[in-house]
Amino acid sequence: MQAQRAPDYLVIGQIVCDIQPDGSGVLGGTALYSALTASRLGARVGVLTRGRYGEQIDGVDVPSLEPYSDQITIITQQAESPTFFVNEYHGSRRTQTIRRWAGPIDLRGLPPHWANAKVIHLGPVAREIDPHQALSLTPGFLGITPQGWMREWPMERGGRVHHVQLRLPPELLARTDSIVVSDEEIAQARNVVEWVGARRIGVVTLGPNGCQLLYAGHRAELPGYPVKTVDLTGAGDVFAAAFFLKASDRRVSPVTAGQYANLVAALSLRGVGPSAVPSIAEIEERFAEWEPLIAHRR
Repeated sequence: MQAQRAPDYLVIGQIVCDIQPDGSGVLGGTALYSALTASRLGARVGVLTRGRYGEQIDGVDVPSLEPYSDQITIITQQAESPTFFVNEYHGSRRTQTIRRWAGPIDLRGLPPHWANAKVIHLGPVAREIDPHQALSLTPGFLGITPQGWMREWPMERGGRVHHVQLRLPPELLARTDSIVVSDEEIAQARNVVEWVGARRIGVVTLGPNGCQLLYAGHRAELPGYPVKTVDLTGAGDVFAAAFFLKASDRRVSPVTAGQYANLVAALSLRGVGPSAVPSIAEIEERFAEWEPLIAHRR
């Protein structure tokens, strides 16, 4: 591990196990979806996570991480279980319960040279990253999807998730190049997104309607790319990975990065999971056709 080159894209966060209505377990979480997307987009990808995989835990067969070993390098800090999420949908509303929590990720377990990755993506899903520990990281580009810092639940026994205001240390925000939240999260994150957007890039994703950008005091609304949707799962994580990778190139404008991420996320909706992210060749071809049309409309 020490001999390996630093990843182009490092994502830190728990790979979770989502318990399905039939009691089966499916791996998910920002760390997995964004990492697989970045890999599909040609990046050398590393993941730092915490959990337990490839075993039966609490009667749930937790899938193994082995199928992903040829695409991404994963460092797993061991725990008694993965974080178990139960998602219940009532119309368009989602109720979440955390049944078990894998515990915090210790950033001191990161290989020293990984802390210098070109892009580091902090992707907490359940308060597993200490924001103050993240100050030790020295990436070329720091991106944050902060949803896990806006969730609270009874950690000791598990229970229903409640959403709280996002609060992050000013020292971390000063180092943040981009923060991405959804339109469902912006109410709890508005002050932070506005603060980052005044200096670098804040993004609010709008599902099929594209995204809103705040960059260096400017604002832009970018339309989504129209596709027939098969599965929405992980679309926000796909967007974040594509956006951070593109925006980390200082020659690329935030608007172009946003259009690119809108396209990649939309194309991923045609299938199930990150494997639906198309080839770079298809993405580049479609982007070359679509971007001038969007630019003309602006």
